Amino acid sequence: MLDSKKLNMVQNVDRKIFEGGIYIVKKLREKGHEAFFAGGCVRDSILSRPIKDIDIATSATPNEVKKIFKKTIDVGAKFGVIVVVVDGINYEITTFRAEGKYSDGRHPDYVYFTCPLQDANRRDFTINGLFYDPIKDEVIDYVGGLKDIESRTIRTIGNPVKRFEEDKLRLLRAIRFSTILNFKIEEYTFKTIKKYAHQILTVSKERIRDELIKTFTEANGHTGLSLLRESELLQFILPHVSAMVGIPQPEKFHPEGDVFTHTLLMFKMAKYPLSTTLAFGILLHDIAKPITFRLRDRIRFNRHAFLGEKLSVEILKDLKFSNREIHLISKLVRNHLKFINVKKMRLSRLKRFLAMENFEEHLELHRLDCLASHGNLENYEFCKRKLEEFTTEELKPPRLITGKDLIALNFKPSPLFGKILKEIENLQLEEKIKTKDEAISYVIEKYGK
Repeated sequence: MLDSKKLNMVQNVDRKIFEGGIYIVKKLREKGHEAFFAGGCVRDSILSRPIKDIDIATSATPNEVKKIFKKTIDVGAKFGVIVVVVDGINYEITTFRAEGKYSDGRHPDYVYFTCPLQDANRRDFTINGLFYDPIKDEVIDYVGGLKDIESRTIRTIGNPVKRFEEDKLRLLRAIRFSTILNFKIEEYTFKTIKKYAHQILTVSKERIRDELIKTFTEANGHTGLSLLRESELLQFILPHVSAMVGIPQPEKFHPEGDVFTHTLLMFKMAKYPLSTTLAFGILLHDIAKPITFRLRDRIRFNRHAFLGEKLSVEILKDLKFSNREIHLISKLVRNHLKFINVKKMRLSRLKRFLAMENFEEHLELHRLDCLASHGNLENYEFCKRKLEEFTTEELKPPRLITGKDLIALNFKPSPLFGKILKEIENLQLEEKIKTKDEAISYVIEKYGK
């Protein structure tokens, strides 16, 4: 069935990006080829969502595209994909194609170039199978995508078994689109996801990671986490997170329920979009509670933050996160309980705590942790006040003395250097000494010259 509607796409996209897309379409048509905007940009424009880039589908072959445009990048010519660069902006140009069998569950064994109808029918979900003619301002729908957008439904194009057998990552993509668009997944499509959930492990860790990041950072992370559990995908890709289901917590501190429910609530109360580090800090901050659960005088999770740091490093490494991301996320996990003692900290320790790298995310994680449990934000507000009270120089003052100064006092380099310098730094943060002369006098008086 062919359906169509008018759509003023330029309202939802940067004009420069839109004009570059128009230029490509006109250029292709001047050479006798069909060309349309395709996929996500059409869907998002209908939904009045911001459009970050424009993809174009055409009857021109990759070689023909390369002859027409001055600057191109060959990213997958054998699959019909060429990037055209216009005014520094990349546009992915895909030849109308149909596909052979997916032996590896990721790439088609072969493709052959065809017409718009067949091209639309080889795509994953109906909402992604739309074309847009920017010259006529007309959406072209061969797959029922307009109807599913209207009913807010995620549905595969054709038989879901075939679609998911072709590319197992589509199992996660369905969850992601349902999450960020707030669409329901059509019943048969969802049943098929559950049936094939175990096959998600045939997909590379990098591709799984990228889908999870989009699912948890763009919007409605609680929905994504719930759907991952209901679809049974969670137990295969994040078994330690799945293990949080049903782990009870002390009702005095966690009236909301088990560890998994607590994590869901944190995502629900979060302000989107989230950074990758904060999103996975939320997801993993209590990751060690299932393995540290003990019921003695009361429910306890001894050292769960410390063990959670180690476990989160293992999980993130397995998903191929960058070393920088692993460092930041694991520190969020390790330090999330330290807020309990902020009012009791010595001034030097408090200043070091507030000056900690990426502290704004530590503070936000603590806020969400409180809101999703006992609701007491006293320590959060205390930290906010102290951050306003202290200047940057008070939190991270320049060193008063260095190892060179100790050598000038005839000290020989040794482990004592670190002890002395740390002691001076503490006194400086405690505001008990303020100048280099005071620091040197203290060292001489305590340690001799």
